[in-house]
Amino acid sequence: MKILIADDDPVTRGLIHKILHAAGYEVIVVENGRLAAEHLCQPDGPRLALLDWVMPEMDGPSVCSEVRKKREQPYVYMILLTSKESKQDVVAGLQSGADDYLIKPFDHQELKARLRTGQRILGLEDKLVEAREEMRFKATHDPLTGLFNRGIIVELLSRELTRTYRERGSTTILLGDLDHFKQVNDTYGHHVGDEVLRAIAIRLVDAVRSYDFVGRYGGEEFLLVLNNCESNYALERAEMIRSTIANSPVSTRRGPLSVTMSLGVLSSRDWGPRSMEESLRDVDDALYAAKAAGRNCIRVALPKCLAL
Repeated sequence: MKILIADDDPVTRGLIHKILHAAGYEVIVVENGRLAAEHLCQPDGPRLALLDWVMPEMDGPSVCSEVRKKREQPYVYMILLTSKESKQDVVAGLQSGADDYLIKPFDHQELKARLRTGQRILGLEDKLVEAREEMRFKATHDPLTGLFNRGIIVELLSRELTRTYRERGSTTILLGDLDHFKQVNDTYGHHVGDEVLRAIAIRLVDAVRSYDFVGRYGGEEFLLVLNNCESNYALERAEMIRSTIANSPVSTRRGPLSVTMSLGVLSSRDWGPRSMEESLRDVDDALYAAKAAGRNCIRVALPKCLAL
């Protein structure tokens, strides 16, 4: 683990460096508080720090305060090295953001023990962050495909439409449904159906830009939100997605399966300001029109004045 030592005394720096290097730490040494803060505030900066209380440019407590203000994740465990022994000084140091302190001159074994305590706390912190991120992912993503779930993709669509209308841009909505998917489940089983859904999800993500959104809207329905996509490109993008799915069979445990998708398309530029619910209703109507037209095709939702 990387550890930063900040001390303006070269003899002290050298001694601590020797102790910690021998203990297996990757040691970074600086001679003032400003350099310490710069290193610790970097996203990939050290997670452990030994800071002398009195240093040029910034003292130890000021470094702690700066790091706590500027670096949110991951957490940095900071120990102040000080000759100050009054309770008032110790409290002031801890209130600045320090996690622990050592009174000079310190015992080498105690120093290493305090650092091991810091490592244990950082390990617990990392596990908590990992658990939080896992919970967040589960709350926002479909467990089978890994795409955004229905609640989140609809929320993202609503936000994007609001932004689009405010900035007078254009958002394209694609609602796709796998054709005859029930037959896949009935003929080959739900495990194969799940394989197909996962494969299609990957193809959809690969077919859009990194800033577009793809979500599982229903059983075999997928909702795609194409940001800053003008209406004259909407049909082209939809056709590219349809052909990407239709032209390459999906590999499954029961062999390759041919799969097609019907799509409804709606461009916000064609309609003007409308609610998210109205937009979903109209793109859903377009999807059903594609189904009625024989499937594996695209239909565009247009206002009556443009459809005529």
